[in-house]
Amino acid sequence: MADLPSTARVVIIGGGVVGTSGLYHLAKAGWRDCVLLEKNELTAGSTWHAAGNCPNFSTSWAVLNMQRYSLEMYRTLAEDVDYPMNYHVTGSLRLGHTKERAQEFQRVLGMSQYQGIDMRMLSNDEAREMYPFLETHDLSGILYDPYDGDIDPAQLTQAMAKGARDLGATIMRFCPATGVRRENGEWIVETAQGEIRCEYVVNAAGYYAQRVGEWFKPHGGRTVPMVVMSHQYFLTEEIPAVKDWTEANGRKLPLIRDVDSSYYLRQDKHGLNLGPYERNCKAHWVTPEDPMPEDFSFQLYPDDLDRLEWYIEDAMARVPLLGEGGVGRNINGPIPYAPDGLPMVGPMPGVENAFEAHSFTFGIVQGGGAGKVLAEWITEGQTEWDMWAVDPRRYTDYADHSYCLDKALETYGHEYGMHFPWKAWPAGRDKKLSPNHARVVELGGQMGAYGGWERANWFAKDGDDTSLEATETWGRAGPWEVRVRAECEAVRDGVGVLDLPGFSRFNLTGEGAAEWLRGRIAGALPKVGRMNLGYFPDPRGRILTEMSLIRHAEDHFTLITAAPAQWHDYEVLWRDGLPDGVSLTDHTTEFSALIVTGPKARALFEEIGTDADLSLGWLSHQSANVAGRPAFLARVSFAGELGWEVHAATGEMPAIYEAVIAAGATPFGMFALNALRIEKGYRAWKGDLSTDYSLLEGGLERFIKFDKPQDFPGKAALLSEKQRGVAKRFVTLKVDAGEADAPYMSTITKDGAVVGETTSGAWGYRVGHSVALAMVTAEHGEPGTELDVNIYGEICRAVVQGDGPLWDPQNERLRA
Repeated sequence: MADLPSTARVVIIGGGVVGTSGLYHLAKAGWRDCVLLEKNELTAGSTWHAAGNCPNFSTSWAVLNMQRYSLEMYRTLAEDVDYPMNYHVTGSLRLGHTKERAQEFQRVLGMSQYQGIDMRMLSNDEAREMYPFLETHDLSGILYDPYDGDIDPAQLTQAMAKGARDLGATIMRFCPATGVRRENGEWIVETAQGEIRCEYVVNAAGYYAQRVGEWFKPHGGRTVPMVVMSHQYFLTEEIPAVKDWTEANGRKLPLIRDVDSSYYLRQDKHGLNLGPYERNCKAHWVTPEDPMPEDFSFQLYPDDLDRLEWYIEDAMARVPLLGEGGVGRNINGPIPYAPDGLPMVGPMPGVENAFEAHSFTFGIVQGGGAGKVLAEWITEGQTEWDMWAVDPRRYTDYADHSYCLDKALETYGHEYGMHFPWKAWPAGRDKKLSPNHARVVELGGQMGAYGGWERANWFAKDGDDTSLEATETWGRAGPWEVRVRAECEAVRDGVGVLDLPGFSRFNLTGEGAAEWLRGRIAGALPKVGRMNLGYFPDPRGRILTEMSLIRHAEDHFTLITAAPAQWHDYEVLWRDGLPDGVSLTDHTTEFSALIVTGPKARALFEEIGTDADLSLGWLSHQSANVAGRPAFLARVSFAGELGWEVHAATGEMPAIYEAVIAAGATPFGMFALNALRIEKGYRAWKGDLSTDYSLLEGGLERFIKFDKPQDFPGKAALLSEKQRGVAKRFVTLKVDAGEADAPYMSTITKDGAVVGETTSGAWGYRVGHSVALAMVTAEHGEPGTELDVNIYGEICRAVVQGDGPLWDPQNERLRA
């Protein structure tokens, strides 16, 4: 065995498929002075017992990118690194039982078309031709992915390990990491064989990631939000009919996923492999009575087949052939779950030069893409695709043990669940509450979670169907629709109030704060007493984030951003270092906010009593008493009407909210706000605003000050892009939509060719039309251009609008 190196540029902790892929991609990027540490043999964790299924399918744009990249990579990997692998590209049939499931398939079909993946829908007869043992009489839709299949996880890992070693990287097996410490700006990784000094360290420890994460807490880290679940699949003995079909056709049967029944079924040798995601699932190592062992390498849990009984019976009805094979072997192994079932890949929250790549529930198919993304984060500080969906910073301090356990059980049990736009999943709720929460619920608020904060989505009246089942539709016409319409009309014609806890709120102060901030944003700072939007580009000129900049004094600012962005945006500010004398503090939980907006908003404030100067113009701010309570008023409204944001300490807010309600304001929710902001063309963070787009592509040139002396990130890239012309253009579309509005990443075509994607969409109740915000190729961005939008399989005509809001295009109502 090779001696442990004393130094390395990067140390990766964990030798599963993901850690090994990270090492391989770092070496391919030219970073060969990197070391991977594995406590046992490579693949000893979840990788060794993984089923190795390789789907493209995902409803997440980021994950779809990762999986597509993985499968493209795997198809040539054996040749690339000269290591033989068992990789069977069999294709797959994804079975749907309902109209809504068929619509989900059509949505992913459009996304896959954009990414160049050749999926297609099959008729029942076509499916039976591919899989003659399949019962199809009750199916609503069948999605075929010709590139799906299965791969040997151990061979895949060893192939990437060979590729990494051949490029000069080092792998230390049977060398457990035991801790980390920080010295002189470097990491010291402690192992059983000595210490390694390095610049970067990666937690890729699989189901041990939470334990490894504890080592980083003294350096600013947190407890990793994850739970270990028990996942079972079983292999049948040989089935003669399967063997006969395989020998006659020279290939394996396609993989089947019966997603509404929640299992996959695939051929394994001449038998079948059934893997359910059962509702009555089980977590392990979550109580003091069931502690995580020090080493669980190459081990399994005891069989628990009773949990699978219903799924076995259902699968035998779908493929009666399954009943002909006895149980050959059952696999019951640990698999890590983040609360939403998506992995964590990216910067470790709060910790300098530390990264995470763990909590993969589908690590084999995502491993290749994860290695690429991890290597980009480390070597370039940014990724080709926007990866917020898997960014570890998407969870903040609300993701405690009870939340992670409840959500993991829910997510595992609904692994194939459809994520409808109106549905608020019930597990893990009430973690962060507004000071007005009880009153909002009393008024009929139907709540949703936003970065852990409970906010009303809409307000129900007596007799409305508020069941979870009512929300399980892609269409807009649910019990909420008439209420959302009324809420929007109240904001249009009178005055509405939205209780909005959880704005991420930072205080930046100290001599030099203004000059430092000028060097971070693309545009100009507001004057004292004013506020504006600041856009933070990355070095490519892409949209890293947006913050509201409120200027109290020459070097004193409040920076406000989205609730889910709390940890992400705080790190945008501190990661590159603050100047001496400049202070940055987080005050998110100390304050809450209301949006009070509509043409009668000024009259309402006069009625409840305030000493504020209500004549101050748009983008002004002031401290004032409101209803006898101290508050801070900002003259802005994300709804696009006359209005103010009212910010107050959490203890003061209930009295202010009660006074606003008593004065006749109509409570409205997030569904209405979304519709109102889209009519105004206002962008939302990590939908319309993401690192997939540059500031120029995003239509934000008015927020760029090219002639300022500060060399802000991305300035050169944006100047170059401006000179050559943008490749894409942000537009507003009027869409002749049917029963549903365009969701994020609906594919846009012109004469059948892909020309762009929607970034958000909703019905505009003030303009009486379905509206979408979108990114299209520059030549298709002229007003009047007719395009087609694929909305859950329905091809809808859309017309590009002018560069401005559809509602109140001159902002006369906003500035009234």
